Amino acid sequence: MIVNQDMMKTAPIASSSVAPIPTIVPSPPIIVEAGDAGNRTLWVVVVIMAISSLALYAMAFRVPVQKRLFHTITAFITTIAFLSYFAMATGDGIGFASYTHTEHHKKVPSIDREVRREIYWARYVDWSLTTPLLLLDLSLLAGLSGANILVAIVADVIMVLSGLFAAYGQDKDSRKWGWYAWGCIAYIVIIYQLAVGGREAVARKDSKTKAFYGSIAGFTLIVWTIYPIVWGLSEGGHVIDVDSEIIAYAVLDVLAKPVFGFWLLFTHDSMSSTSPSLEGFWAHGFGEQGTLRVGDED
Repeated sequence: MIVNQDMMKTAPIASSSVAPIPTIVPSPPIIVEAGDAGNRTLWVVVVIMAISSLALYAMAFRVPVQKRLFHTITAFITTIAFLSYFAMATGDGIGFASYTHTEHHKKVPSIDREVRREIYWARYVDWSLTTPLLLLDLSLLAGLSGANILVAIVADVIMVLSGLFAAYGQDKDSRKWGWYAWGCIAYIVIIYQLAVGGREAVARKDSKTKAFYGSIAGFTLIVWTIYPIVWGLSEGGHVIDVDSEIIAYAVLDVLAKPVFGFWLLFTHDSMSSTSPSLEGFWAHGFGEQGTLRVGDED
C-alpha cells in the first residue's frame, strides 16, 4: 500500500477565535437640577407673591379708580411673578440646556461629558413682562416723556431676551457671551434713561418727590445690577449650582417686586401732591370726555 507523503502532512486547522472589536459605551449625560432647597425656595416665593398680590389689590380698592395707576401696575407685577414661580415650582416652566464639560485626569486622557442643566425659562417670561411694568412705575413717578419710556422698555425687553438666548448657548460658543454682552449694553441704556433722563424729569417736581425718586430708583438699579452677576455665576459660567441660583434669584425678585411695590405705594400714598389722576377713558370709559389725562388733581 502506497501512502502519499503529502497526505501525511498536517492540514491547517481553521481557527474560530476572533479578536474582540473595541466598543465605546457613551457615558450618560450629567443632569444638573434643583434639589430640596431649591424646590422649597420656589414654593416660599409662590406664597410671598400670592400674599403680596392680595395685599396690593386690597390697597388699590381703598383709593378712587382714577388714582389706582401705581396700585394696578404694581399688583400686576406680583401677580405675574406669582404665576411664574408657580410654574417653576410645579415643573412646568423648566427646560434643559446642554453643554460639554471636560474632565481632566492625570494618568488618562481627558474625557468630554455632556451636561444637561435646568433652565427656568418661565423666569424670563416673568422678567419680560414685569420689568417693563417696574420701569413704567419709575418713569411715571419721575415724569419721563413718552419717548424716554419707550426707549427704556424696548431696551429692557432686549436685555431679558438676550439673557434667555445666552442661557441656551454652549460654553465654548462665543455667541453665548455675545448675547450676554448685548444684554449688558441694553441695561446701560436703561440706566441712562433712569439716572439721567429720570433726574432731569423729576427735577421739575417738589423736593419730596425728587428725594423719593432718587432713593427708589437707586435701590432698583442696585438690585438689577446684581442680576447679571448671578446670571454669570449660574446659567453663564456654571460656577454655582441650581439651588444657589434659585435662592439668589428669589431674594432679588422679592426685593425688586414686593418690597419695591409696598415701598412705592406706601410712600406715594402719603405724598398727595404726587398722586396722578387719570380721568376720561381710564375712569369713565368712552361715554365721558373720551380723553386720558395724567396729572395732579385740580
